[in-house]
Amino acid sequence: MATHRRRHHHHHHQHSHNRFRYLIPVISAISAAILVLYGLISLLAPSPDHLHHLVRRTPFDDNGVGDDSPRVTSLFKVPISGGSKMVSDRSLWSTRMSKFYFGCSNASNKFPKVETVTYPNRYLLIATSGGLNQQRTGITDAVVAARILNATLVVPKLDQKSFWKDASTFSEIFDVDWFISHLSRDVKIIKELPRKGGKIWTPYNMRVPRKCNERCYQIRVLPVLLKKHGFCLLRILGDCRELAKEARDFKTRAVQLSKFDYRLSNKLETDLQKLRCRVNYHALKFTDPINKMGQKLVNRMRKMGKHYVALHLSSCTLLRAVRKLAFLVLTTIFTILRYRFEPDMLAFSGCYYGGGEKERKELGKIRKRWKTLHSNNPDKERRQGRCPLTPEEVGLMLRALGYNKDVHLYVASGEVYGGDETLAPLRALFPNIHSKDSIATKEELEPFSAFSSRMAALDFIVCDESDVFVTNNNGNMAKILAGRRRYFGHKPTIRPNAKKLYRLFLNRENMTWEEFSSRVRTHQRGFMGEPKEVRPGRGEFHENPATCICEDTEAKSKLETLPRKFGKSNLDLDEVVADQDIENEPESSDQDEDDDLIGPQFQHLVNDTSMDDDSLISESPELEELLSD
Repeated sequence: MATHRRRHHHHHHQHSHNRFRYLIPVISAISAAILVLYGLISLLAPSPDHLHHLVRRTPFDDNGVGDDSPRVTSLFKVPISGGSKMVSDRSLWSTRMSKFYFGCSNASNKFPKVETVTYPNRYLLIATSGGLNQQRTGITDAVVAARILNATLVVPKLDQKSFWKDASTFSEIFDVDWFISHLSRDVKIIKELPRKGGKIWTPYNMRVPRKCNERCYQIRVLPVLLKKHGFCLLRILGDCRELAKEARDFKTRAVQLSKFDYRLSNKLETDLQKLRCRVNYHALKFTDPINKMGQKLVNRMRKMGKHYVALHLSSCTLLRAVRKLAFLVLTTIFTILRYRFEPDMLAFSGCYYGGGEKERKELGKIRKRWKTLHSNNPDKERRQGRCPLTPEEVGLMLRALGYNKDVHLYVASGEVYGGDETLAPLRALFPNIHSKDSIATKEELEPFSAFSSRMAALDFIVCDESDVFVTNNNGNMAKILAGRRRYFGHKPTIRPNAKKLYRLFLNRENMTWEEFSSRVRTHQRGFMGEPKEVRPGRGEFHENPATCICEDTEAKSKLETLPRKFGKSNLDLDEVVADQDIENEPESSDQDEDDDLIGPQFQHLVNDTSMDDDSLISESPELEELLSD
């Protein structure tokens, strides 16, 4: 009987194997047909650079873009040259009150020296997540986490497995020796974990929730480092740092925190916030090859004109990345049968990309898969200012603000989706558009082109050095550069007030250019990179490092004592900004008070340290990583 069953099983297995062998060519043929059809659709599909319900082709006079719709007399006509006569050239390229504010991140006298707080038997490792700028926040916060835990930090590992597929190590992007030496007074940092008994040491792997504060790290991670999981429970009403004083002789322990991005609270004590700034703005330096190439690009932009504007168009590159991701997915047969990544990605973003009624219905169905998205309405998303501006809208905003047609724009992105067709409306408004691919040769970019993080680093440098930086989204690069530019002198950083501009773009055909530009300037007050635009404590700390920005009150008071005809004009904007409507400020999502770590939740926090409590985490990690940077 057993022999019969074995024969039957063998026959069944062989039959299944043969059937599977014949199935592969069939599925491959279907996949090839899908690819061909996909290519045809891509060629025939309308360009997504305009939202048909929002943006209508504008007559740009003799040098503009043609309009396919019937000619209708419109009051709205963009002037061929020049910007607004009401805006001075000086106000376009500098923030008025910036000279009275400066970055200040030195430690106070109360911040203990590293030798007195670091225990030799504790090691903290970090595995970052996402693209370059998301990883940068993880590295910055990892130093602070090590300081909170009184541990030695091992140089962080960069994410090499997510969508970005960049095999670069920390030392290939950042100057690791400078990183270690510059922070030597704050945190002890080593390049790799020491061997344990001559063998490779495997650290204990765990995760912490997002926006974890000091007490959170002491409750969750410190007991794991000390192998005393329940001990801190007895000190719930006290201070868990007392545990550290009683643990000098504990066995050496190493802990790795994985997927480490935004795992540190926005609200920390002053010295820890300033440590964050020392890491982000001083200790993290790109390697010499990246810096030299980046400066070469900056110099070439400066030779083209007195000033240049850098524009981050990641919303356009997202669609290109989606298509590349879809192609990769198609190569995996069984994944093809389960997922369609391109519409998933578009649906996940919550915005509409101009694909007509068919796209609306398709994305509406897909959004129902996610509990957090099924109720979202693309039109509502845009009305609430959650969708980026189109390239044409960005151009109209800049012209309305007073930037001349002859200004040189640097577009920071990968290959822009739709290429020249997508950029045509923007190019009609600003003919001088450049990118790293247009101002550098293939040979110069060859050492970087195969690594997404290194290419992103080049864009980072050019944007950071620009006279004006325009952030067309609220991604990681936009946040980090906005904070960096505030720290280093409040260089103009324009964040489109998308919520207010939406209504303006919708009705622009019914007003003159003068009225349109005047309203744009009004809506953009408080979104131009001026000091005190955002109240302290609001928004991400990396975007608004208020703790690390000091005011020269003596110099400012002297200005205020000057006769009104000399000093009043300089104070107008600062006063307007300070009193602006709170609805223009980004809402703070920081829910990290100590109250979140006590009461009924405490037992869960202590006993389940290996779990991730991030309620905001995506149901599809790949989508989260793709949208994150």
